[in-house]
Amino acid sequence: MEAVLKTFDLGKRFGKRWAARDINLEVHRGDIFCFLGPNGAGKSTTIRMILTLLRPTAGTIQLFGLDLHKHRREVLARVGGIVEKPDFYLYLSASKNLELLGSMTRRIKRDEVMEALARVGLKARAHDKVQTFSHGMKQRLGIAQALLTRPELIILDEPTTGLDPQGMKDVRELIQRLAQEEGMTIFLSSHLLSEIEQVATRMAVVHRGEVVAQGSVSELLAQEATDYALQASPVKKTLKLIEPIPWVKVLSSGDAGIELRLEPGRAAELNRLLVTNRVEVLSFYPRRTLEDFFLKVTKGTPEI
Repeated sequence: MEAVLKTFDLGKRFGKRWAARDINLEVHRGDIFCFLGPNGAGKSTTIRMILTLLRPTAGTIQLFGLDLHKHRREVLARVGGIVEKPDFYLYLSASKNLELLGSMTRRIKRDEVMEALARVGLKARAHDKVQTFSHGMKQRLGIAQALLTRPELIILDEPTTGLDPQGMKDVRELIQRLAQEEGMTIFLSSHLLSEIEQVATRMAVVHRGEVVAQGSVSELLAQEATDYALQASPVKKTLKLIEPIPWVKVLSSGDAGIELRLEPGRAAELNRLLVTNRVEVLSFYPRRTLEDFFLKVTKGTPEI
């Protein structure tokens, strides 16, 4: 799998305090890679170093297999990014903002502006002043600005912060569409567990400036015994089949269903056993959540 972004022992110190330390990330092409951690954990500091807005105290960064320090202009031309809240000229239209902001790097054609607005669902509002936009629309306009360079990698710092539920949904669907339909690699930071769980393919958890877990979301959540909710019929026969199994622990049972705890990788085996013995499996799904995993790897920090 091609690595679009890699960091090696990356760190930033402010005075005696390390805001980020020994950060080793690997983002693959096509990922929706989520950088998860509480506020103040080092997410924004790391992103600023990747975008060369901060100089690292230690470590190195590779983008597209090239050293960022040696090939800065070449590799950053292939990257779009938003750090924190995007800023615009509120008295100008959306299209005029993109024309002006895009011209800071190169000459931007009007067709490119309209295409970027269309990709984020704002083409119909192209000529409206930005001061009439909601917070969610401004976030999408910021992503449109990042898309002007036709980037291969988009870096978004807390893109859904402060949005209402509809705004969060709009931005989440836009991120998924850019990755799935347009083949872009997305790197986004967040402290919102529910958002990450819905969009991430891979993730890294940062806590107190250090990465404490990294990998695909499904693999990370499957590393340990997982609780499952099972609805099956008949219930008595189901319990008789599963209670003697050493890698299954029945936590509770009743009219609402059976709560189980399984060893890693055993779910498919249990499902086959039940079906083979003519038990009707109505539903069978894991109850382990990203919140459970996060609390474990950060030792139950209440900061998030």
